[in-house]
Order: sequence, then C-alpha cells, then structure tokens
Amino acid sequence: MKQIGKEIIENETTLYYEDINKTKIRKLNAIKDTVKLGGGEKAIAKQHEKGKLTARERINKLIDPDTKFYELNTLAAYDMYKEYGGAPSSGTIYGIGRIHKRDCVIVANDATVKAGAWFPITGKKNLRAQEIAMENNLPIIYLVDSAGVFLPMQDEIFPDKEHFGRIFRNNARMSSMGIPQIAAIMGPCVAGGAYLPIMSDEALIVEGEGSVFLAGSHLVKAAIGEEIDNESLGGARVQSNISGVTDYVMKNDDEAIEMIRNLISKFGARQKAGFDRIESSLPKFKSEDINFILPDDTLKQYDTYELLARIVDNSEIDEYKSGYGKTIITAYARIDGWSVGIIANQRAVVKSEKGEMQIGGVIYSDSADKATRFIMNCNQKKIPLVFLQDVTGFMVGSKAEHGGIIKDGAKMVNAVANSVVPKITIITGNSYGAGNYAMCGKAYDPRFIYAFPNSKIAVMGGAQASSVLLDIKVKQLQKEGKEFSEEDKKKLLDEIKNSYDSKSSPYYAAARLWIDEIIDPTKAREYISKSIEWADNNPDIPKFNVGVIQT
Repeated sequence: MKQIGKEIIENETTLYYEDINKTKIRKLNAIKDTVKLGGGEKAIAKQHEKGKLTARERINKLIDPDTKFYELNTLAAYDMYKEYGGAPSSGTIYGIGRIHKRDCVIVANDATVKAGAWFPITGKKNLRAQEIAMENNLPIIYLVDSAGVFLPMQDEIFPDKEHFGRIFRNNARMSSMGIPQIAAIMGPCVAGGAYLPIMSDEALIVEGEGSVFLAGSHLVKAAIGEEIDNESLGGARVQSNISGVTDYVMKNDDEAIEMIRNLISKFGARQKAGFDRIESSLPKFKSEDINFILPDDTLKQYDTYELLARIVDNSEIDEYKSGYGKTIITAYARIDGWSVGIIANQRAVVKSEKGEMQIGGVIYSDSADKATRFIMNCNQKKIPLVFLQDVTGFMVGSKAEHGGIIKDGAKMVNAVANSVVPKITIITGNSYGAGNYAMCGKAYDPRFIYAFPNSKIAVMGGAQASSVLLDIKVKQLQKEGKEFSEEDKKKLLDEIKNSYDSKSSPYYAAARLWIDEIIDPTKAREYISKSIEWADNNPDIPKFNVGVIQT
C-alpha cells in the first residue's frame, strides 16, 4: 500500500481557498433551503389547512427515525420556467431513504408547486428516479399528489420517448423485473397520470383528499354531458369498494404512511451483488482539509493525491502503473471499507516517462492507455469504479495527433461505455469536451454522478470558447462592412464569456439533470460509500466485453 497525503500548511493562499470554498457551500445550502420551501410558506400553510402534510414532511415520516434521506436532483428546474413563476425542484422530490432498514427510492409530488403539475423537467426527473430504482434493484414508493401535465407546455412532455408516457412503460418493466412498487394517492391523480399508481403493485388512497380518474368532472360534462362531482366519480370509496382500482382506503396522510411502512416491513430478503467490503477506516487526514486544497480558479493546479488522501481509507492506495501516464491516477483503494478502483485526473503538472512536462488535467495517449487497461481490470475483478473528473480534455497538436491520441482516447471511451460494474462519478473541477465522456460523464451511464460547487461543465473553457465565438462574430460583421473597435470587441467578449460561464455552472447542469446533485466536497467519501451500498442491491452484473478496440 502507498501512503499518500501530507498535512496542510495554513498560509495566505490555503486560507483564501478555504474561505472561497466555504462561501460556495454556504451559497449552495442557502439555495437548497429556499428551493425546499417549494411554492412558499403560504402554499405550505394552505396544505396544512387541508389536513395534508407537505411532500418533504411525508418523506420524513416515511423513512426510519434518525436516518438520512439522500435527496437527488434537488435543484431540478433551478432558475427555469421564469415566465410561469418558476418550479422549485420541478414540483417533484425524490431520493433514497431507509424504510425498515431497506433502501428505497421515494418519489413525492410537491402540491405547493403548481398543484404538483408536471413540467418537462419533472418528467425527466421522474424517469431518472425510476432509472435509479431499476439499475440498483431498489423498491420505489410514489406519494402521488398532482394535477397532471402542465398544459401550457404539454407539447414538451407528452409524446416523445423520454416524455410522460415512458413513466408507465417503466412501471411495467419494473414489475417484470420484480422490483416492488407501492403508490399512495394523497391528492388528485388525473388522466394519464392515473396509470402510474395503478400500474404499481399496490395502491393506497387517502379518503377525502385522494382521487383518481381518467377525466375529471368538468371534462366528463364537456365530453358526454354527465354531471357528477369528483368524489363520486373517482374518490377513495368509489375506487376501492366499487371499481376495485385501489387496494387500501386510508383516513389521512399519517395512516397511509404507516401502511406503506407495514407493507415494506414484510418484504423478503434479496441477494446482493457482493462487492467487497471490510471494516471502515478513516483517512489519516480530515475531510475538511479539502477546502484548503481546491483552488479558487479551476484552471489553477493542485495535487490530486492530496484530495484522494482525504477520501480513501487510511489515506492508502495501491497505485496501478504509477510511473506511466501520470496525468491520470489509477489506483485500487477502499472507501468506507468498500473496495474501489479510482480513476482521477491529476491536476498537477507532471513529467512523462520520457521526461517531458505534461499539463495537469489533460489526457495524453499514455494516460488514456493506462486508464483503459485499469477499467478492464476492475471489470474482471468486480470492483466498482470511482471517477474523479477534473479534465480540460485530450491533448491536441501535431505531436499528439501523430501519436494517435484519437485512437487512444477512443479505446478509453470504449472501455467506459462497456464497463458493467457500477460507476460513480464526481466532477471535482473542470469537465470539458471529450474529457467529460472519457471520465464517465452523464452520457456514459454512471450509477450516480455528483459535482462540487466549483465545477464547470462545457465543451471547452470559457476563455477559449469566448475567443472562438468572438472571432466568428467579428468576421461576420466585417463581411457586412461594419466597423468594430477594440472597445466593442472587449464589450462583446465580456458578454460572450459571462453567458458561456453561466451555462458552464454546476447549477445550470443540476437544473437540467446533467448531474444528480451538487454536494459539499467534504462529504464526497460519504456519497461514494452510499452510492456503492445502493448499487450492491443489484446482483445482476452482465459479462464484460469491450468489443473492438483498435491497437
């Protein structure tokens, strides 16, 4: 085992980094606190006046006492849909919590946000929740309280493959996979949305508040002229005792939650994947030290070994090919007792085996070759992979091209794409271009993908992109015969850079579900451990085959 890490020396630079990083965490927590109010305190008060709990209150009562609910995609739709007043958390909350010591995916409509209506991102978020349940073989609980599709945007959520109807397709697929699904109808459940709870294994409905029908009373009157109220049309007693659509009638939210817990308590034991875990050992260095390590600017260098020393057990690694391809660190280690294979971009400037200086955060041919071999090794040994992304892309230029950088990069991408063990990705800094793909970005099916508050996700860095876009704009204006002063250029460059940087932000990525959650860097170890624990619930690991790799 190789001991890594050293004590942090507090000086002007490291203390400045700490202040910057803690400020980013305070901002993140403040934004999350606001988002968690949903439609606001007045809307919450109205929910309580009806005798109903809010979505997060329901979840807190559902999970085991003194356990943590790991909410995911908290910032879905952040700063989006402004023309409609916004949609905090996209009007739906989901995450993973423990119910009678069983990990479960829990999905709850937030009726304080547009009566729980579904925006386009809401559909995408619900699909991600189901994907996590399917990939990790986790039971899924739906707490339904929704007015249905947000009609002004129905064309963006209704007909396509990744739209609303895919939810019900997934209900059917999960049923065939033997993944338990329980739904509690705690409010309205209308039209196509009625299929979600009824395609679950068991459906509960709360008397007086829950209702389920394909068309409400107003639409029924318009369509066939029948006059009837919603309770008589599809209320709890009607759908349980007359139609037999629902299975249990509950008096209120509390009784429904207790019934769900009772049902889950009787689930049988399930086989695990069997990823190796021993007794956990803390790192030799405090996780809080990460705040001293991450620089204020993602283009600045730092030693990734120091970051790893605050995450892995005993601050020890078994490094694979330590002297080769140094801009990527590949190592076996343990995180909270779990055996893992780590692939991390080295952000420090290093020397290659030929003595040449290599830029930190850039993937060279030798680094890609090493990472490819290591990924295959971990698949051979059934070891989960942890990717720590801080990458500005693959090396460019004539030397790199002549050396076959495209071929070597393609080999790495191939190995990542075909990997069958769970992949956990954390974006710790930059995530640019094809580097995002090779280091297991969202398109490459990581079981879970997180990002630090300082991270950036884009095709290229803001400075480079702004320069390219400015050059294109200037040439276009010159063709039109327009004059363009240096002052005009600077103003336009600033506008382009500000716009580009805002779209590279982790908040922009989180809003669009490119990442599962923005996390506090000091909790990286906790999130990696929990992610592997959740992944361990699925014993079905296919045979590993990379297909054709060019030599």
